[in-house]
Amino acid sequence: MLRSNRSSKIGVVLKKSSDKTLVVSVEFLISHPVYKKVQKKSKKYLVHCLDKNIRVGELVKITSSRPFSKNKSWLIVSREEKK
Repeated sequence: MLRSNRSSKIGVVLKKSSDKTLVVSVEFLISHPVYKKVQKKSKKYLVHCLDKNIRVGELVKITSSRPFSKNKSWLIVSREEKK
């Protein structure tokens, strides 16, 4: 059961690092404080995955979760359709 107060993000699977771990890249836009130019940034998250059918390049929705390891505290919720 997922809680509604947990943050969720949509990103692309970059690699399968081990049996139940994926690396997901999430892109976001940020505005420069002085020049107001909008820049595209990205961040990588280690994600816990129980579904073995998810491949590199797929769009997935992730949500924050309890820590699974030192750096892995995100969980895959579902696959998303590419637009």
